[in-house]
Amino acid sequence: MTEKVIESNNVTVYGTVISKPEFSHEMYGEGFYTVYIEVSRLSDISDNLPITISERLIQGLNIDVGATLLVEGQLRSYNKYHEGNNKLILTIFARNLRPIDQEVKNPNQIYLDGYICKKPIYRTTPFGREITDMLLAVNRPYNKSDYIPCIAWGRNARYSENLKVGDRIRIWGRIQSRNYQKKVSEDEVITRTAYEVSISKMEVSGEEMGEEREEL
Repeated sequence: MTEKVIESNNVTVYGTVISKPEFSHEMYGEGFYTVYIEVSRLSDISDNLPITISERLIQGLNIDVGATLLVEGQLRSYNKYHEGNNKLILTIFARNLRPIDQEVKNPNQIYLDGYICKKPIYRTTPFGREITDMLLAVNRPYNKSDYIPCIAWGRNARYSENLKVGDRIRIWGRIQSRNYQKKVSEDEVITRTAYEVSISKMEVSGEEMGEEREEL
């Protein structure tokens, strides 16, 4: 069962540590820490991604700011009660972690096999790009699921618009971070960060779709 779950949610990212390990939580007597790494895109833009690491993996490793790491794991979600509302939090749960000096050809990869759990929303950007927002439920052990926001582009966006809740979909892409502003009062606006999967390739019910990429 565990192997099947791992096969349905696979992440590999390579980047530079930009924050010191900060204690996150403890589970079954084991401590977990959060570290942020900066992952480069093809352009000058980078994605700053949260990594959850067990104390077992941290031991003996250099994860100081400036260190470069290759992380293999899964993209996990959980709900956090914040300001009177439940907020969906995403993090990369590390299963393997190692320092690496050489550049990685594709430093940000994710594969998910899950189910549409919310009606897809089609829209266009101010620059005319076609986008469909989807929420994917990916199963894991003990009757739990991770809920992953995903974005399809171009013809994949047009196709995804017609998907129904319960449809099974496989996607390949990358994890991206996106800053946005939220107005909390008449005089205060705060900047927050959202995480989502940008889809480059997808399969629906055995039908393979072509690759579509946004501006990187």
